[in-house]
Amino acid sequence: MPWARAREIGDRGEELVCAHVRAMGWMVLERNWRCPEGELDVVAHDGHQLVFCEVKTRRSARFGEPVEAVGREKAHRLRRLAWAWLDAHGRRGADFRIDVFGLLSPSDAPTRLTHLRGVA
Repeated sequence: MPWARAREIGDRGEELVCAHVRAMGWMVLERNWRCPEGELDVVAHDGHQLVFCEVKTRRSARFGEPVEAVGREKAHRLRRLAWAWLDAHGRRGADFRIDVFGLLSPSDAPTRLTHLRGVA
């Protein structure tokens, strides 16, 4: 899959997740926040705490479910990115969690969303 197409699929997944969390009453604070250490896909607030959302979108499960792409190392990296976001926004010490959203979006079937709360 060409890079541009993969980016388009990823962007669409992030849009769907933002719509999903807004429908749950969350406030989306930021998308695609970048720093030297990497990128956070979606930063939101669920009414109780900050939620840093990692979004994984795939066309098929041929290489596993999308959420399986976030292992221990990636979860630790996401936690470091969350701390960097908190520092950059003057929110050090704020309560937060990291959630993973997996979207399986085959061309011939409806998109399926999986939400794992508090992975790191």
